Amino acid sequence: MRIGLIGTGRIGSFHADVLARHPAVASLVVTDPDAARAAGVAARTGATAVASAGELLGAGVEAVVIASATSAHADLIGRAARAGLPAFCEKPVALDLAGTLGALHEVERAGSVLQIGFMRRFDAGYAAARRAVRGGALGRLHTVRATTSDPAPPPAAYLPLSGGLFRDCLVHDFDILRWVTGREVTEVYATGSDGGPGIFREAGDVDTAAALLTLDDGTLATATATRCNGAGYDVRMELAGERDQIAVGLDDRTPLTSAEPQGPPAPAKPWPGFLERFAPAYEAELDAFLGVVRGGTTNPCDGREALHALRIAEACELSRARRRPVRMAEIAED
Repeated sequence: MRIGLIGTGRIGSFHADVLARHPAVASLVVTDPDAARAAGVAARTGATAVASAGELLGAGVEAVVIASATSAHADLIGRAARAGLPAFCEKPVALDLAGTLGALHEVERAGSVLQIGFMRRFDAGYAAARRAVRGGALGRLHTVRATTSDPAPPPAAYLPLSGGLFRDCLVHDFDILRWVTGREVTEVYATGSDGGPGIFREAGDVDTAAALLTLDDGTLATATATRCNGAGYDVRMELAGERDQIAVGLDDRTPLTSAEPQGPPAPAKPWPGFLERFAPAYEAELDAFLGVVRGGTTNPCDGREALHALRIAEACELSRARRRPVRMAEIAED
């Protein structure tokens, strides 16, 4: 297959490496507003660099991988749909509900394929947790605890463009909560703290956040996130039921030190970031997308999944702003 990649930043560069060595990819075309960056990725992977997304869409590609700046996602999704091309896009579709719905309607009108990059769905630990919950190994699920902790804040210029901690970061936890449990969120209560670096206050964002989510079967879930976890990159989920409890993301690289005298030692090499922690999952989601393009598999994460996660993030932002619980029925669905 001939695949197009739009965006050659950190995640786009990683995707280029994966696509270039995939046996189903015969040729790769890349583009980026930074032409020198695109040329460098092309030289390293044997791809062809072109000057624009328009040129890439007209270069005979059979599918498109979108790893551009978030602000360009919705437009590029629409352009790919109108060109009749299957698209894989990093989350989010857009930073607001209107933009997300507009892009999804374009895809639906065109009858094309859109797969969203929620990579945790392809992580072995989360997949095992899903099987345990769905298979009844935990008994009645009563509590879920999810956390996402970045080791250091992103660049200050990124924050005003990110959509905020709930939409940019915790949206992964909201998606994986739905995917693992098979349940829907009915109500949220969320808060945040901007007590860290001043760049968060200047952007109107928070550096640390917490949300209590009630699921439609009464299960209670907490989701917390911070941009300031100096111990390392920490993404975990704990699921407790009447029969048993399990944890995802608990291994010898989890940046967590036990205070118990006989507890496990501190990790010698904590996870430094998301690419290192989730590299196999990123590869697996692209492999799944190529399978969808070839017609051999069904779409494992379509655009509507991104909409569901974004609605939860929107509810959390509303809750934080108004300091009250928010029912999901308050957030527009379509």
